[in-house]
Amino acid sequence: GFARIRCRDNGVGMTAEVKEKIFDPFFTTKSRFKGTGVGLSIVKEIIGRRGGEVEVTSNRGEGTEFVIDLPLYRGGDDSGQ
Repeated sequence: GFARIRCRDNGVGMTAEVKEKIFDPFFTTKSRFKGTGVGLSIVKEIIGRRGGEVEVTSNRGEGTEFVIDLPLYRGGDDSGQ
């Protein structure tokens, strides 16, 4: 009972060190004043609150893939739990 969303690119990919930190609040690879580094931490929190998961696979020179699994809505109340 999950919906799966896959987003993949063929960019430069990430190092293992960067991949370990991408969901940490305020982590960014951008230069100063170019980003806050909160986007992916918020995404992970929202997905987790809905009972889902987000995973990332990335290798230098091979691109990156994000996989999001969200439980399917089965009716009932609107509490989101």
